Amino acid sequence: MTMSGKDSRGGRDRHFERRMKAAQAGLHLPTEIELLRGMPFLFDDMASDIREFGERLSRRLKHKPKFEIAPLVASLDDLAVDQSDEALRCVEATMEAAGGFNTMSALDARLRVKFYMASLGDPEAVAVIAGRTASVALGDVRDSRDFSLLPRALAWSVLANAYGHMRHNGIVGIPRGRVSRDLRSNAREFEVAIQLPERETKQPDETPSAYSVDDVRTVPEEESPKVNKQKGTVIIFTSIGNDSTSEGKRVVKEFEKLLNIALPLPLVSDLARIRERLVEEFPHAVAVVDELLKRLVGREHVHIRPTVLVGTPGCGKTRLARRLCEELAVPFELVSCGGLNDSSIGGTARRWTSGEPSLAVLSIRRHRCAGPVVILDEIEKVGTSRHNGNVHDVLVGLFERETSQRWFDPYVESPCDLSHVSWLMTANTLATVPSVLLDRCRVVAFPEPGPEQLEVLAPRLVERIYIDAGHDPRWATPLEQFELTALADHWRGGSIRGLQQLVETLVEARERHRVMQ
Repeated sequence: MTMSGKDSRGGRDRHFERRMKAAQAGLHLPTEIELLRGMPFLFDDMASDIREFGERLSRRLKHKPKFEIAPLVASLDDLAVDQSDEALRCVEATMEAAGGFNTMSALDARLRVKFYMASLGDPEAVAVIAGRTASVALGDVRDSRDFSLLPRALAWSVLANAYGHMRHNGIVGIPRGRVSRDLRSNAREFEVAIQLPERETKQPDETPSAYSVDDVRTVPEEESPKVNKQKGTVIIFTSIGNDSTSEGKRVVKEFEKLLNIALPLPLVSDLARIRERLVEEFPHAVAVVDELLKRLVGREHVHIRPTVLVGTPGCGKTRLARRLCEELAVPFELVSCGGLNDSSIGGTARRWTSGEPSLAVLSIRRHRCAGPVVILDEIEKVGTSRHNGNVHDVLVGLFERETSQRWFDPYVESPCDLSHVSWLMTANTLATVPSVLLDRCRVVAFPEPGPEQLEVLAPRLVERIYIDAGHDPRWATPLEQFELTALADHWRGGSIRGLQQLVETLVEARERHRVMQ
């Protein structure tokens, strides 16, 4: 005996309801088609859904260790700490670049990423989801005369049209949560209109809905202010707190050139060429260079999730961090942690004579860039006293996107968007670094150079000595084989700092010999 179409739909609806409750309880990760049909995200929270999706797909791909999917796996791992639209675009780009990632499950994964981006207000993604939902709705109508998805498909189409108009008119920055709100409102209107008899529907001369297909706006104009900023820029400072006081007026004057001004994000340049130069300079740290750079594949702008380079003293950690920033053409601050023992890194209240902005705000103001890099050298040397606050506690907040996006700077006395600042750290040991901080970081082991790298490192050090002395490095006479042999007798690998001292001694002996001749 066969079930009628109505009975079949009823069973499917009950099955959908059960799975929807499981998704809200965090027991079921909705499929891509279930999301199109209106099922809520895992735990009813998009960030949780994105995180779970990234972790599951990453685990599955790690069972197929292929070089071409390494950037994709890295970008999926980053979703565990960053569920932003930039991180999603990175995943999307690495999916496109990954060879062999074209199965049906891969297509579903691409669709899911598009759904996330559409839910965050990306106009192109909204158009893609509108088309896909319409196709599924049409299949329902053809197969079982089921019209239940039609209002939602039409609602997505309205958003695709409206958001396209907004982008064309220069309106950017759709508020988080706007899409789901507009979608529900549109779908309700269509659902009512479809169910009403034809004679009861609105007449053509009635006032059109605020969500009309031909209307550029989808909500009252005051909810969608036109922001004068270009793509690839971010407004960091939107207000100065207590600006009517004497101190407030002073701070307003300090930040007047940055207030409500869109600052640029650093662009990702030629990663292959950058890798080539860094590997040439750090032949013993190829794996570290690859680990750092592969996280930037597919990204339009430079952003490095909090990363700790841990290795023995003198192995080149700090220099690599600095050279990475120089090659990426990203402004950076290099801060020694030896003298940090309070919470001043997060800013000091303006009422004190020592009041100053947080380290990240200072860097943004100095470089007029929304995404500088802060290098914290020897993070294990940070003081652990809590007498005037603690550096680790401040960093935990700055490393979390949710808090850094709305960081309340005690000097500015207003929320600032510090979520685009990158944090690189070095450490000789992790023994004194609290786990609550390490849990929010990527820890990368930095190897010591071996004697086999001597012939590469020594000439580089000679060039550096001449540059530091203000001379053209081309003046440096290439090292003779007997000089390399002498260096090899005294340096068996390990600290580059030790090798540099030997090379400096050798260069001094050369100069003395040249003067005596």
